Amino acid sequence: MLILFFDSEGLIHKEFVPAGQTVNAALDVTVLDRLLKRIGRVRPQRFANRDFVLLHDNAPAYTEVLEQQFVTCKSVPVLSHPPYSPDLSPSDYFLFPKLKLELKESRFDTIEDIHAAVTAKLNQVPTEAFVHAMDDLKTLATRCINLNGVYFE
Repeated sequence: MLILFFDSEGLIHKEFVPAGQTVNAALDVTVLDRLLKRIGRVRPQRFANRDFVLLHDNAPAYTEVLEQQFVTCKSVPVLSHPPYSPDLSPSDYFLFPKLKLELKESRFDTIEDIHAAVTAKLNQVPTEAFVHAMDDLKTLATRCINLNGVYFE
């Protein structure tokens, strides 16, 4: 499993979940801690001004007390994901389909080979594609708001 964070400027942070590891609030908090440190390095102005928003989907780990306490303590602005709105996740409508298409029919000998191939493909995604994905998110979110959260395709 791949956990990643990006914005309109491109990929910020990615982690491959170790085999057998359960994605839970404890893991998520450690990932978020590394993410915040990474944002401080690669987007220092945004980090200093808290000029970013963490968009979570509705995974159970994100709603657990441990994670809620962490984001509150660290003053991380969080935008909750509306229920039944998978189309508002840029990873799902933009990045993962792109990766799947690029890696379709590829064969790998090891997990490390998969990680290397995914990393290489992620590094090839142009900045303009991330800008476009964030523009699409604004359009889709506006549509969701205008429809009072009613599901649409």
